[in-house]
Amino acid sequence: MRNSSRSEVDPFIVMDVMQAAARAEAAGRHIIHMEVGQPGTGAPKPAAAALSAAMEAGPLGYTVALGLPALRARIAQMYGEWYNVDLDPARVVVTSGSSAGFLLAFTALFDSGDRVGIGAPGYPSYRQILGALGMVPVDLPTAAENRFQPVPADFANMDLRGLMVASPANPTGTMLDKPAMSALIDACHGTGASFISDEIYHGIEYKKKAVTALEITDECYVINSFSKYFSMTGWRVGWMVVPDDQVRVVERIAQNMFICAPHASQVAALAAMDCVGQLEANMDVYRANRALMLDGLPKAGFDKIAPPDGGFYVYADVSDITDDSRALAAEILEKAGVAVTPGLDFDPVRGHTTMRFSYARSTEDIREGLARLAAFMQAR
Repeated sequence: MRNSSRSEVDPFIVMDVMQAAARAEAAGRHIIHMEVGQPGTGAPKPAAAALSAAMEAGPLGYTVALGLPALRARIAQMYGEWYNVDLDPARVVVTSGSSAGFLLAFTALFDSGDRVGIGAPGYPSYRQILGALGMVPVDLPTAAENRFQPVPADFANMDLRGLMVASPANPTGTMLDKPAMSALIDACHGTGASFISDEIYHGIEYKKKAVTALEITDECYVINSFSKYFSMTGWRVGWMVVPDDQVRVVERIAQNMFICAPHASQVAALAAMDCVGQLEANMDVYRANRALMLDGLPKAGFDKIAPPDGGFYVYADVSDITDDSRALAAEILEKAGVAVTPGLDFDPVRGHTTMRFSYARSTEDIREGLARLAAFMQAR
């Protein structure tokens, strides 16, 4: 059959790395996973208990496209608790993970051919989803002095219809403070460009709270997920917050694209939001892992790193080691039994000389992975 030009998207390299690691595990090897941004913990136990009770009470069917009212209200409540933002639950849209949020946002805001700025390095699926929808992703090469976050000068006079930012960012873990976020929002509003804030790593911060775009403006799209802080990757449930006049626009698209987010996942997500003790215990693991990584990676030879403000990644410049990060990642998997992600996923131009290390798994795994990396580099 003939394929559309929209289908010509690049592979998500980290998923290819996962597949290679799975093959190695199937062959009997013990692999340490530093490639994927997936918490080593599962959903909080009360979330599973709430779902079990709901299934006993009756069948789970479709919800309305915007999501369960109780979940939307609880998400809005969280914005008051975390950021002192008074959010109307009517502006909350429950989605099938943040990926559905990106699809809905891009479809609602942009037409085919529209140019949308994304920071590089950045989450690769922004670029691929925009391309698959017939839009034009515009990479904005960010600078180390700006902590690998875009600044208004990066897209001045570029005729963008939108800007997508992430804070904490993937792969660097760096965050935008309020003045930096405000400057980006003002620059977008000044040219009529839409501003979208990916906030899926909120809650996973180390020295200060992340800033939500909703602290600055209501004229933005905010996308979040239960996958990271709430440790519910496989449940595929997230949310977005949109301006009042955008709710019906997004609702119509969601009705046709997805009908609704999974009812079962919404029930579990609602219960998970009150599991503060378990969620903060997970944060204790990430804090310990982060300290190990910031100590162990330089000792292993990966010493050009951006210390993360949030999330659970370390992004390293490996230009003094290789100019082919994909080949180096394959060599590390083969010889050290550690799966890591080449920077090409996040920056098609400069990613040949960068790598991302995830520390989302158990502390025991992180300690073992660092030991293997050190032995690998010493023998190389």
